[in-house]
Amino acid sequence: MNTQKVVITTLSAAALATLLAGAAGAAPVKPEAMVGKEKCYGIALAGKNDCAAGPGTSCAGTSTRDYQGNAWKLVPAGTCTTMTTPEGRAGSLIPIADR
Repeated sequence: MNTQKVVITTLSAAALATLLAGAAGAAPVKPEAMVGKEKCYGIALAGKNDCAAGPGTSCAGTSTRDYQGNAWKLVPAGTCTTMTTPEGRAGSLIPIADR
């Protein structure tokens, strides 16, 4: 095998390993974890969301921006709409449009 094929094969294997590792950590939130909690959109930091909410997120840890409007985080029930981002935007029980 020539050097170019070795490099391509190695990079392909590394990419696949990274993809599989990411998928393993991106499991959906289990129903029992939601007891006494609610989904709060727009408050998660980049990469710290609990699961998908729409385009741009596929599951846990995949939000790309702080306070992404379609990414949610589990919070104690009744607290979401009282939370605010440093920009002053309140958390929401439904996905919100990003600015």
